[in-house]
Amino acid sequence: MQLADTLAERHGLDADWTRAQLAQARYLPVVARLIMPPPAGTAKNWAAYRARFIEPERVRAGIAFWDAQARWLDAAEQRYGVPASVVVGIVGVETFYGRVTGNFRVLDALATLSLDFPKGRKDRSEFFRDELGQFLRLAATEQLATTAVKGSFAGAIGLGQFMPGSINRFAVDFDGDGHIDMANDPADVIGSVAHYLAEHGWQRGLPTHHAIKPPVDTADRAALLAPDILPSFTPAQMAGRGAALDEAGAAGAGPLALVELQNGDAAPSYIAGTQNFYAVTRYNWSSYYALAVIELGQAVASARAASR
Repeated sequence: MQLADTLAERHGLDADWTRAQLAQARYLPVVARLIMPPPAGTAKNWAAYRARFIEPERVRAGIAFWDAQARWLDAAEQRYGVPASVVVGIVGVETFYGRVTGNFRVLDALATLSLDFPKGRKDRSEFFRDELGQFLRLAATEQLATTAVKGSFAGAIGLGQFMPGSINRFAVDFDGDGHIDMANDPADVIGSVAHYLAEHGWQRGLPTHHAIKPPVDTADRAALLAPDILPSFTPAQMAGRGAALDEAGAAGAGPLALVELQNGDAAPSYIAGTQNFYAVTRYNWSSYYALAVIELGQAVASARAASR
């Protein structure tokens, strides 16, 4: 078991224990299928994507989650500067507030993707080998039975769907009970999500995005879209390219990114993303995901306030 010995050495684990854990791993063909990207030519559609998450049942579940966890959401906002609505949005998009956290044994999923990553897409087996080692390290630290931990087909765990490496690097024992439990402890999940965003550049008090009308000129629009979602332009630079920001965006210092969200055959939607929008994309590298998180959190906040 060369892999076991390598992971044991890399992560400071007992070699015999590591071999014993990996000996229990099973190959899961379904994981190899699920990790594949959508077929080439599949059109992105922000309106359809948004509708999956900003809908009445999920908003009601978000209100219930917020009410039950208000103490921890407030504490996380005070400590890390991340609004409760953003944390609520992430947990809602990731797992429907804990309803869908995954039924795959994490050990099996990570072992499958480490040892038999499917052909047909960029090889990420080394990433998953490291995550497998991170998972074993987590299990050893928290005294978890490796065959009992369930998660997504990619090995993400709990309400916030943290990968094991992210748990080891960014998760916090937010309620101070001596353990980090991302599967069953909402306080730890809330604190860890906020801490993750803070560590990835979240700035207290900064909006996530502004309304914008993109340049009419295709060359100017292409120039503003070139950095993708990385905030790269001042409001003056955007205006110089013909983009029209809302009042708050025009008055800010930037930097900003012109973010395009395709709507199938319809015209795209555009926003001007700030550093905080970019921080949310470090949780999941997708502008569609980030805006769904933000808008779900806003919808929950508005509905919760209206119900009081």
